Amino acid sequence: MNQIPEIPSEDLEKYSSAISLSDMEIFVFPELLYSLVLANIMSPRIWEWKEHEWFAKLDTMKPYKKIQRLKQFIIDNYEFNLDLDTWGLTTKESEIERFKPYMDEGMISQSNALFGYQGDKHYFSLDIRKHFGLDKYNSSIIPFWKTETLEAMDAFKFKENYRVGAGECVSLSTLYAAALFIICEIPLEDIFLIATPLHSQNFINVNDGVLTNNRRLVTKNMWFNGTDLTGKAQRALRNEQVTIVANNTGFIHTVYPEATIAPDSFEVFRSKLDAFTTTEITFEILANFLRERSEFQKCFQIKYLRHGKEQYLPIERAFAYEHGSPYKVSDNATRDKLLDQIDEYDFYTDPIEGRIQINKLGDYLKNNPISHFDEENMRGLAEKIDCTRDMERKMSVIEGLVDFVHLEPELPEVGEKTFGGPGPIEIQPGSSRDEIIDHLSSLRESHTIADLAFYASRDLSSTHWKPFLKAGLERNPVIIAATKELSDDELVQTMQDLTNESIYDGPRAAQPDEVWNFQRGDGLERAIALANVWKSRHPEASIEFTAKGSEVTLVWGDRKIRFESAKGLVKELTLKPI
Repeated sequence: MNQIPEIPSEDLEKYSSAISLSDMEIFVFPELLYSLVLANIMSPRIWEWKEHEWFAKLDTMKPYKKIQRLKQFIIDNYEFNLDLDTWGLTTKESEIERFKPYMDEGMISQSNALFGYQGDKHYFSLDIRKHFGLDKYNSSIIPFWKTETLEAMDAFKFKENYRVGAGECVSLSTLYAAALFIICEIPLEDIFLIATPLHSQNFINVNDGVLTNNRRLVTKNMWFNGTDLTGKAQRALRNEQVTIVANNTGFIHTVYPEATIAPDSFEVFRSKLDAFTTTEITFEILANFLRERSEFQKCFQIKYLRHGKEQYLPIERAFAYEHGSPYKVSDNATRDKLLDQIDEYDFYTDPIEGRIQINKLGDYLKNNPISHFDEENMRGLAEKIDCTRDMERKMSVIEGLVDFVHLEPELPEVGEKTFGGPGPIEIQPGSSRDEIIDHLSSLRESHTIADLAFYASRDLSSTHWKPFLKAGLERNPVIIAATKELSDDELVQTMQDLTNESIYDGPRAAQPDEVWNFQRGDGLERAIALANVWKSRHPEASIEFTAKGSEVTLVWGDRKIRFESAKGLVKELTLKPI
């Protein structure tokens, strides 16, 4: 282990951030986003999924069917978690000072909501601090939200009130990316990670495209169905700038002038996402638009033939009947069944004055296709909307429709970037775990993201310990706060009494807050956790740390604390007085 090169001081913050992996660290050091994907790909835990009965006969399925199968597995085994207690709190001032050498406050505020970004109208109209429970603290307090590794996600089952694993949005997106590659055998170049200041998701270049959104999937048809669930899935791309786009060829970041993603790969992403968020205006799309934008429903009526006679229904009544019904206004196959369920007294025998017949408009659109960008045709469509003579009112409906059928996500500007990088990480679907680890190992000296992946995976046998200890002693506030009422002797006993079981396999190690949150840890992990709390109480203390295979000892003053370890690591170091 002494042969592992020490991390240069100018890179230490980045490398230690690969271990603590908070959302804000990823926005400052965008290489970390893909390093976690690779760490999950190297994890033995995810390879065990391949043997699960749920994925039996997966090789006989088409790509999208495989992805659906994976989605249900993730829904069954992971919950979305975003609270203030799991990983603790920090302050704006301390984090801004920490990141000052890399990104100033103004730049940070452009890419992270907790530092001042005001993109998402929904969240900021709610008051984001109140929404996340921060209103009980002063305005400088922010959460230390951490992006969990797969092992930390799985370990939530050990926490009270959790039945399965859990993770926040970046954790779920990086888990999805790794699983799409290993389980579904989707090539890495077809999996794009998208990070906005308040969210993280993936775009998968399969069929017309698929978006992951926390645990769920969104197809192009779903994107335009006008439901509340889809509205939530759209929120980040509609209301926020995209800060980072990354795949195996590299990344592009809104703030930084240098990009490492292959330009042609980013162009594939941009064009595919544009096609995904754009559709033609048809009867179905018009009905879906009215489902989402209910304020415009009063301009429309629907004609229905009952017993050979034409009847007319305010369309808001039809949408009201959709609730609890399997039938939809927008579905040609089931629309008549929906209308047949509605009481005849709700219908008019003559066309309702001031409302356009959606059937007639649908026929017009079928025979006269309209492009969202054709202003002349859009004004022609406005003329067809005869619920009012006010052209301004008509155009407001049309503008809403145009917004519905076409979204241009605010992506990083290519023209402002200089492209260059170490090249793609080329690992192929079907490769074995050992082959992948060997290949990533061969890239470490020339490829920062590959090197960072081993730090994100917490492998202390193949990484320098300094980043791990820096993260452990500086960014684990939960265990310090949770044990503050214990005496020194009680603290030592408590750490010795925790379950002697690591959440990580082999020489990989948990951070102190993971040890505390999940109430378990190998002796080496519990020793580091104890040292973290002791140094916070007694910064003047000098602690001697010794790992000798199956035993770890801490020595300070006349105390010597022993722990049993199964990590098999050998290391001697001194935690000096602060």
